[in-house]
Amino acid sequence: MKKLQLLFMLLGLALPTLTFAQTKNDQAAAKLVETLERQRFEAQVKKDYTVLEKVFAEDLVYTHSNGKQNNKQEYIQSIRDGKSQYEKIDVEALNVRAYNDGKAAVVNGTITITLPPKPDGTPNLAHLKYVVVQIKDPKKGWQVVLWQSQKQPEAKS
Repeated sequence: MKKLQLLFMLLGLALPTLTFAQTKNDQAAAKLVETLERQRFEAQVKKDYTVLEKVFAEDLVYTHSNGKQNNKQEYIQSIRDGKSQYEKIDVEALNVRAYNDGKAAVVNGTITITLPPKPDGTPNLAHLKYVVVQIKDPKKGWQVVLWQSQKQPEAKS
């Protein structure tokens, strides 16, 4: 019985170290992906289709905050058609965790999107929490394979 208790105690001490240990490649990847996230938001605002074609994987699943899903072509086309419009995207919080020796990353964050004004001229803001999965393709670099967002209630003054 004492051996079993000792084993559980040792596992309890070692598990956090094993679970959260990151390689240097993971740490470098996390920093790079954070930069790429910000660049992608900028490309969405500027309608930089060259960047968007590169950063979104062919098998992208893009789930909007209203639950609607798009693949890569549909999402980029929605920007071209004006269905997805972004005047500004402010990053409020961003957390990147890299895995698999810097070959995969999970991003979660909070953003505020400034949309075109409402018909009455008042500001139109969307506060979102989101999750992104990025995979490092050996030939194409880092690509977004999954986006999922959820609207947050507006802060009351």
